[in-house]
Amino acid sequence: IHGVWPDKEGTMLQQCKPKPDYVNFKDKMFNDLDKNWIQLKYDKDYGRNKQPLWVYQYLKHGSCCQKMYNQNTYFSLALRLKDRFDLLRTLEMHKIFPGSSYTFQEIFDAVKTATQMDPDLKCTKGAPELPEIGI
Repeated sequence: IHGVWPDKEGTMLQQCKPKPDYVNFKDKMFNDLDKNWIQLKYDKDYGRNKQPLWVYQYLKHGSCCQKMYNQNTYFSLALRLKDRFDLLRTLEMHKIFPGSSYTFQEIFDAVKTATQMDPDLKCTKGAPELPEIGI
């Protein structure tokens, strides 16, 4: 998971007011996020104690849907969407595996079978990896 980004008529909303408070997760939600929304840029202990990635995503994007979703509901939605559109499993079902090369169209078509909508593949010209799939 990278994030859940609310939008309004195709425009991504960011850093909306009022700035919400973030309360560090504990227990089951912490465990679910730690397993599925991994804070790879940070030392394990720092990531678990300060939760910088989750704080950042919530303040930047979750702030724009706080009238509909509180902090817990926002992150629960992200986890539900990840499970609903299991992109790694979808790619595997279409014989697309990490470490091999595939065309844009092969990946696009495979993801579309799960989402029923055109995915937003973030490719970097000349780079050997696909850094992001937006659904």
